[in-house]
Amino acid sequence: MARRALIEQRPWLLASITVATAYYFLSDNPVFEGTWGLLAKGASVGLLALYALLRVPHGKHRADGFLLVGALALAAAGDVGIELDFITGGALFAAAHCVAVVLYLRNRHQRPSPTQKLTGAMLLILTPLVSYLASGAVEIAVYACFLGAMASSAWMSHYPRYRVGTGAVLFVLSDWLIFARQGPLDLEPANTLLIWPLYYAGQLMIATGIVQCLRGEQPVR
Repeated sequence: MARRALIEQRPWLLASITVATAYYFLSDNPVFEGTWGLLAKGASVGLLALYALLRVPHGKHRADGFLLVGALALAAAGDVGIELDFITGGALFAAAHCVAVVLYLRNRHQRPSPTQKLTGAMLLILTPLVSYLASGAVEIAVYACFLGAMASSAWMSHYPRYRVGTGAVLFVLSDWLIFARQGPLDLEPANTLLIWPLYYAGQLMIATGIVQCLRGEQPVR
């Protein structure tokens, strides 16, 4: 029954999950090399952006919905761009993080707990620090400043931490595994097995968590 409701009411969300799963399991298949692989990778989060766009409610939260759509669309472009040029992909993701930070700052938690404040500060500081230690590259640490700002502001927002905040942390963990490939750490097979699931699960949790809050289906804190 739940699956039928998902198909009828949120077909683009189901399509995103299906494409992302196919990309993960078939990315090494010759059919998915080149154009088809790029399309599948970009469509995974791109369809999340379409899902969010179609679910954006009218009213005072409409601007927040469009910020979410923009962040997801830029991330989808980054997914494709990073396969073609690492710097271009990183720039697109940095832009996505900037848009997400604006969204989260517009929706700050009014009375954050001391633990929430501490976790937010740790994400802001440790994300670029660990990224630099893992990669040994200054340019990656610079990008990770944007990543850390996104994760920190998501954690400090009034959106549910177990959905949106945790999704942002999964995004950070995925990027750390990518950065480790640039440095001396050999974390295989964790890199190959976990980068995509952590990243996509994080984006899925962020998109659905925020959309449900905007539509009043999930209470904000």
